[in-house]
Amino acid sequence: MTPTVFPDPESLGAALAARIADGIAAASAGRRPYVLGCPGGRSLLTTYHALADEVRARRLPLGHLVVAMMDEYAEPQPDGTFRHVDPSAAHSCVRFGRDEILRRLNAAALGTGINPDRFLVPDPADPAAFDRRIAELGGVELFLLASGAGDGHIAFNPAGTHRDAPTRVVALAEQTRRDNLATFAGFGGRLENVPRHGVTVGTGTIRAQSHSVVMVAHGAHKAEAVRRLTAAEHYEPDWPATVVTECADPLLYVDLAAARS
Repeated sequence: MTPTVFPDPESLGAALAARIADGIAAASAGRRPYVLGCPGGRSLLTTYHALADEVRARRLPLGHLVVAMMDEYAEPQPDGTFRHVDPSAAHSCVRFGRDEILRRLNAAALGTGINPDRFLVPDPADPAAFDRRIAELGGVELFLLASGAGDGHIAFNPAGTHRDAPTRVVALAEQTRRDNLATFAGFGGRLENVPRHGVTVGTGTIRAQSHSVVMVAHGAHKAEAVRRLTAAEHYEPDWPATVVTECADPLLYVDLAAARS
């Protein structure tokens, strides 16, 4: 993949937000859903913040926007099933989506905001329902993606994931858990505080149900991720983020720090 290089995370986020806003406006005019696949964490924060600015400046209604979160931490139950972690927890992806995406966008929207039933999160009790719902909506118009710095995980898909993996509950790899220590200060820098399981959108779901994808990487710590992604010609199971090479209309957005290191 040939990356598009931006001076810094803010200019990257602004450019990507403008692209998303164009899609939202077109979907609203056509009265059709616009499904936006969203990761939690730091990589897309500048995009989410800039998107709120775009929505406000363009006076966009958001009644046709569907926000599909990629994953959530999960807790095992005594009967062997799993449930989401407390959505009020600082590290909850549901909490992140509500605070950093829904709240900002709804405050900026003209009139209609995002309907509560259009905030989708994979359910560890029925992961396949997430894939079915996306299919019913016609697929994900744009999936925003980020690669793990240490092991190339995408959402919670660990190294070794099959290219056709569906949405499912997974045991989190230790490197993935270590990468997430830097994302959520609430873990206190202690690996034992990071949950050991999560429910995640599958690599197969991303590949098959996305109309377009943008992989985002910024900061010097993402240099290896950028190297792997630019060198990849097909899906490489030891670096799951390379699924982007097999997605429809893929783009790679990076900043100078990630590109130069």
